[in-house]
Amino acid sequence: MPRPEPTHVSDTRTAYDTVAESYAEQTRDALDGSPWDRAVLSAFAELVGTAGPVGDLGCGPGALTAHLASLGLDAFGVDLSPRMVEVARRAHPGPRFEVGSLLALDLADASLAGALAWYSLIHTPPEQLPLVAAELARVLAPGGRLLAAFQVGDERLHIARGYGHDVSLDAYRLPPDFVAGLLTDAGLLVEARVVREPRPPERTPQAYLLFRKPG
Repeated sequence: MPRPEPTHVSDTRTAYDTVAESYAEQTRDALDGSPWDRAVLSAFAELVGTAGPVGDLGCGPGALTAHLASLGLDAFGVDLSPRMVEVARRAHPGPRFEVGSLLALDLADASLAGALAWYSLIHTPPEQLPLVAAELARVLAPGGRLLAAFQVGDERLHIARGYGHDVSLDAYRLPPDFVAGLLTDAGLLVEARVVREPRPPERTPQAYLLFRKPG
């Protein structure tokens, strides 16, 4: 008999289904105003190159998946929210988009040359993040890269209003050393750490961590 779905998973899916259209509209040009994001994604794309497929895991409305594809990567997107996947398919007809969970990716072992976890770790309680780290390491091929981005801190925030809608979900700010430890425990190596100061409307520093799977 299947185990019940964790509450944080169903809460996250419901919230992002609710905000999918407005989220896509309000974040459509986010990369245009963030040179740091573009620089880090460009470095990731150059390192991965044409080695194989790249999964944007927690892709939301697909803008970053499409950006990775524009940089020459064989990129596809996976998101927990069916509504986000619908929006992504409509807005970006080139890449493939599928519904899926970071806790159980429908991907073969060692099948990805690259994986992007762009603010997609933040809704998983920290005590359950080792399960996500193990899954990310599982799907990476030897020599593959993982890029993770997240807000820096050490606290839980409850979100009751987002993108013009009433929602109910938790988000976690994370210490970079904690995230680095999770992924190294899962068998990856840290290649780079970047922590930048917040830019309005951000309230906390933002971290980018790049990992490589040995081999």
